[in-house]
Amino acid sequence: MQRAGEPDSGPDPAVPSMPSKTPLARARPIGSTRPLSVWLAGRSDWAGYAALAERLAGEVAAGDRGPTLVLFELEPCITIGRGGSRADVRLDDDDLRSRRLSIRFTGRGGGAVLHGPGQICLSFFARLRDLGLDDADAGGYLDRLQRALAATIQSLKCGQRRVAGGHGIRGRTGLLAAIGVAIRRGCVAHGAFLNVSPAVDLHHRITSLRLAPNGGGHESVAMSSIEADVQRLVRLQDARTSLVEQVANAFQFDLPLINAGFPVSPIALGPVRPECVSHVE
Repeated sequence: MQRAGEPDSGPDPAVPSMPSKTPLARARPIGSTRPLSVWLAGRSDWAGYAALAERLAGEVAAGDRGPTLVLFELEPCITIGRGGSRADVRLDDDDLRSRRLSIRFTGRGGGAVLHGPGQICLSFFARLRDLGLDDADAGGYLDRLQRALAATIQSLKCGQRRVAGGHGIRGRTGLLAAIGVAIRRGCVAHGAFLNVSPAVDLHHRITSLRLAPNGGGHESVAMSSIEADVQRLVRLQDARTSLVEQVANAFQFDLPLINAGFPVSPIALGPVRPECVSHVE
């Protein structure tokens, strides 16, 4: 899943406060019942990530693995969750081929999202009970996840607000963080996509969120980026550092264990099986 020599594909050397397997703070909180493992990973293709997600979701559901947060980058592609469709991608097949972009349909929630450099993919695997939530409390989980994303964006000195009538975090120029969560039998998987510094021209040709405002009709929302909002450079490592801290705060973890790389070696992953999701947001 990681390729040697590719940019931003390994542990972030600019985060000295997060060495491998080093506690970020003092003690385990009251809210969660198991500690949080954080993996600062590199780049993955879609097939590799899908296999990893299937493996982690199974281990978490069985109780063999505690809450696991993976921050990584997906190689350029477009994924479409259960809230989107091919019609949300305003690129024809010839355009996609010329740009070497594939479209992948997935069992996560949310709509169509373009992936590539400058975007942080956040995947959080956990049993809701291990987060101090009831097994059916999808709303509580989504509220905390969005709180963490909003606080991260705010820490980068970028204005933000939650999407009214939907899920995600908006900025001045568009959607800055898209939500793509899957919940099955009290376990959460996948998570969110935070656009820090990608080129936004193609993002503007993809509808990542459809809303039905109170006044009637529909609003189509495309993704933008934090850099486009603030009109200055924003470092990915700063966004990652803040994201880990804010997720830990939102879910009341005081003792995240920081690791480098992916939680499972690619050679340990088998073929990708179809996702089975009973509830998505």
